[in-house]
Amino acid sequence: MHGEFGGCVLKLVQGDIVRQPVDAIVNAANSRLAGGGGVDGAIQDAAGPALMEETDARYPEGCPTGSAVITAAGELQCRHVIHAVGPVWRGGVRGEPDLLRSAYRKSLELAIKANCASVAFPAISTGAYGYPTDLAAEHSLGAVSDFLLKEGRPAEVRFVLFDAGAYGAFARVLEGMLA
Repeated sequence: MHGEFGGCVLKLVQGDIVRQPVDAIVNAANSRLAGGGGVDGAIQDAAGPALMEETDARYPEGCPTGSAVITAAGELQCRHVIHAVGPVWRGGVRGEPDLLRSAYRKSLELAIKANCASVAFPAISTGAYGYPTDLAAEHSLGAVSDFLLKEGRPAEVRFVLFDAGAYGAFARVLEGMLA
């Protein structure tokens, strides 16, 4: 499923983010940029040790929640990995929606600075961080579509959703945005 915003394509796919033919993959990182499980573990495993070595060297202080940093992609087929730190869900009363939107915006800003025409995002914060998938779909798709309408780039943004449930939640929100 896909839609167009500001002349850019916003696409939903179900699959493995490390296999996407894009210029940059966004990693759902923790604030220490220390590696972890889920999407982060899969990206770290596929990229090889060079990714963590560069991340440690360039960002020894980590990255605050709601922000992002960029590195080369190690052994991945893309050129860059953007490490975005989403919020831990605490009921939605501690600024989680704004922090999640910010992580997406900062990632897109970095992608543009790195001349990336295509970017693949996971559903940031929906795994171990407990962000409800339906709310994450609203907040993340809203932030990305607003960015694309304003900036007119990157040309393609993919949300790569691991399972049918996440895909369904994101598809419902995108359908509503296109109606």
